[in-house]
Amino acid sequence: MKNIIRLEELGMFVLGIYLFSQLNFSWWWFPALLLAPDVSAVGYLAGNKTGAICYNFFHHKGVAIVVYLAGVYFRSEALQLAGVILFAHSSMDRLFGYGLKYFEGFKSTHLGSIGNEVG
Repeated sequence: MKNIIRLEELGMFVLGIYLFSQLNFSWWWFPALLLAPDVSAVGYLAGNKTGAICYNFFHHKGVAIVVYLAGVYFRSEALQLAGVILFAHSSMDRLFGYGLKYFEGFKSTHLGSIGNEVG
């Protein structure tokens, strides 16, 4: 993956940390929940297509932003927290080269094949 894309993802991850800092949660919640969206990979037990759909839903930044904004609108810090975690986690994943999944399998992503250096 090109370094400029990694820097962009790092910036978004830092934004996630900043948004978390604006909430009234203890700091230990951030690292404790940061890997929670990966539970969505359990969808792969039902096959590649179902796995990709589940994984992509919980790793889509648009979904994360909608959840966060719903939390702002409804004044729900729990929803805001969920949105921040989804957003930060997705940025962290992409920083490390894990993209949204294609139906071919877990290693087939929009950033290239996992395990191969991407451009």
